[in-house]
Amino acid sequence: MGVTTVTDVRHTVSADGPTESRVPNPLSPLSTLFRSDLGGHEQVLLCQDRESGLKAVIAIHSTALGPALGGTRFHAYASEEHPEEAALLDALNLARGMSYKNALAGLDHGGGKAVILGDPDEIKTEKLLLAYGRFVASLGGRYVTACDVGTYVADMDVVARECPWTTGRSPGCGGAGDSSVLTAFGVFQGMRASAQASWGAPTLRGRRVGIAGVGKVGHHLVEHLLEDGAEVVVTDVRTESVDRVLARHPRVQAVRDTEALIRADLDVYAPCALGGALDDATVPVLTAKVVCGAANNQLAHPGVEKDLDGRGILYAPDYVVNAGGVIQVADELHGFDFDRAKAKAAKIFDTTLAIFDRAQTDGIPPAAAADRLAEHRMAEGHDA
Repeated sequence: MGVTTVTDVRHTVSADGPTESRVPNPLSPLSTLFRSDLGGHEQVLLCQDRESGLKAVIAIHSTALGPALGGTRFHAYASEEHPEEAALLDALNLARGMSYKNALAGLDHGGGKAVILGDPDEIKTEKLLLAYGRFVASLGGRYVTACDVGTYVADMDVVARECPWTTGRSPGCGGAGDSSVLTAFGVFQGMRASAQASWGAPTLRGRRVGIAGVGKVGHHLVEHLLEDGAEVVVTDVRTESVDRVLARHPRVQAVRDTEALIRADLDVYAPCALGGALDDATVPVLTAKVVCGAANNQLAHPGVEKDLDGRGILYAPDYVVNAGGVIQVADELHGFDFDRAKAKAAKIFDTTLAIFDRAQTDGIPPAAAADRLAEHRMAEGHDA
């Protein structure tokens, strides 16, 4: 097993190849890591186990508040020429987001994230997961892993056989089980806060909510909304996910795809699939007055938050409202107590309202207000 640690890479990239002096490619992962405001990561590991076929990236953004905590994504990246670079950029962005998420969730953890390259339906094996667990263990506790897109409780049980710094395990293996339960609960609290800020009452009763992605988190969110009296519309790239929701909740409506959903008559739009859901094509046609969902990194690029604000659309920052899952797995490290974790996740309501208040006071979008509050707590951690 070999580990490559990116710590002192001095080359930049140009059309003519690596060099010590040419201007870096703005899309290069190394440029992001060392030269971009989105960088600042403490450590990045590129992991490969040829026997199992494992190729993975582990990114640690910050340990200012404690060991980095974040899930393991298992995903086949669509880039035909450079899927490894796409995976690395995703890991960097996700790890940075975890630092901010953990800070505003009040956790004593920094931010980290891992990405395993490939289609989990095709290459995920016990041998591969055990190899991945050995890489995480090699960090000696600087990074604590958990579930994410493409990984599940059963996978974490396997990883934990090689790595004690594994959360999101089954109760039978000493864990808390599925973290998507509290993720959905936290998103619902953020949505209640958004309703309070927008319409004067912390309820979605009578509101029409569109959910893009009804997988692990989205289908739990549907249930919270229906119990609160909302009208729910859903879509998902997996027809079986939609079918499961409709079979259980016949009054839920479905539309063919996300494009149809964002153009539908909605009060709230909830992106609950992969990132980049809010971009230059989406924002101008959104009908919803509130965006609040579970997906990570919803803003496709800097400036989208200003476009939303300019259209009068209230954006609940994703890393604030989707923190319920990380609150759950963090609690698992101390002997899991569901009621204790749920009580902490319920505070997402108050945190979201505080961000809206700060945004209004400072005259900035909520995403910028959330960043300021998170950066303040991380700076305090560095100074401690």
